[in-house]
Amino acid sequence: MLLYPDFCCKNIKEVTVERLEKNNIKGIILDVDNTLIDLKHNLLEGAEEWCKELKEHNIKFCILSNSNNKEKIIKVAKALDVPYIYFGTKPLKRGFKRAQKKLNIEFENLAIIGDQIFTDVIGGNRCNMYTILVEPIKDRKIFINKIKRKIEHKILEKYNKNKKEG
Repeated sequence: MLLYPDFCCKNIKEVTVERLEKNNIKGIILDVDNTLIDLKHNLLEGAEEWCKELKEHNIKFCILSNSNNKEKIIKVAKALDVPYIYFGTKPLKRGFKRAQKKLNIEFENLAIIGDQIFTDVIGGNRCNMYTILVEPIKDRKIFINKIKRKIEHKILEKYNKNKKEG
């Protein structure tokens, strides 16, 4: 289903080499806000080491963010030493296609890791990618986010129920 991720976890550090190899993943497209950095733009503790370890196993990376704050995205990209695309227009396919071309890896061998169903998961599923949903590092307390997160919570409840039923 378009709304369901292939895998859910607490944060990026729970995405292992073994999981990626099992699913024939050669590259990862990463979201930034609430996936890699918090609201104050602090990088998730351990993100650099996690990224380095996966690179040692020949996993390629590209950041794909909907943010139009280029400086913020460049800072994260430099910290992880990965290419980036800002203002990615997720869930539209064009940002995903640009990232796929940068990585030169077929969509079926790419994973997207992000914190939102309506951008990261839907966009990744539309491109036939392996979709990984992480818990948001810290959410803004604005009205639209509260509504969106409530809807996502209901989707995840149904996802988990279906997963348990087989």
